[in-house]
Amino acid sequence: MTSMRDFYSFRHGAFDVTVLSDAPAESSDFGPLAENVHTASDGSQCEDSGSDEICLAPSNIPFLVTADEMILVDVGAGERKSEKTGFLEANLEAIGGHAADISLVVLTHAHPCHIWGLVRPDGSLRYANARYVMSEAEWSFWMTDNDEPTTEYERMSRSHTRKTLSAILGRVTLVENGDEIIPGLRVLSSCGHTPGHIAVILESDVPLIVTGDAVASDVVSFEHPDWSFGFDIDAGQAATTRRQILNQAEEERAKLLGFRWRYPGVGRAERLGSAFRLRRVPEVTR
Repeated sequence: MTSMRDFYSFRHGAFDVTVLSDAPAESSDFGPLAENVHTASDGSQCEDSGSDEICLAPSNIPFLVTADEMILVDVGAGERKSEKTGFLEANLEAIGGHAADISLVVLTHAHPCHIWGLVRPDGSLRYANARYVMSEAEWSFWMTDNDEPTTEYERMSRSHTRKTLSAILGRVTLVENGDEIIPGLRVLSSCGHTPGHIAVILESDVPLIVTGDAVASDVVSFEHPDWSFGFDIDAGQAATTRRQILNQAEEERAKLLGFRWRYPGVGRAERLGSAFRLRRVPEVTR
């Protein structure tokens, strides 16, 4: 892929939005996030996906351009996670951008698929001219010694996650729910998947909510919002948050952009009884 039309782009308020990916630009093999749904010991249903496979799901990364800013919301897993990840920088260059152009990086949370791409294999900071935003609760959770890992995935990733976050010390602004990051871009607390997970809202006539992993699947999370995604640290809170976001999106007719949804990951929530479905944008050619 070498042209802008290869990626899904649209205008929203003050933002030109292009949905990039941390997967190879030529790859269209984006399967569903959770193919295995099983019944847990308590009779509830839950999604399950092994830690080795999680980054092979889509990684829809919004590249936002305004008159003054070039912004990424999350940065992918980088080269360390898998041979099938670490392509965000190349995909950015395919549409004429460069890592040095990025002025702001918003991090929804600190799981590997969202932040490990901050650092190149040689240890250098990839987006060296950017300033960074993360929630205060998320930063504290990963960067202090007060909390013991609660999942095996967290236990395996915490050391490298701390090392990665240390690369942006002195560059990161810690935010809370409702904070305005820049005009037209606002923080929406969406904790549960991680203690300080945030979504972001792009304001316009109707909002666009970038959900991160708060609404993990474009099928299961809509049809069964109370089911747990296997990497939720607090499954109960994550389910509450997921339903709140979907309710808000349906009531406000908001657009949604999901990290792990089938490319380009953009659509609207439609209520179906006590659940929802995603009304997708028209199919686009990769």
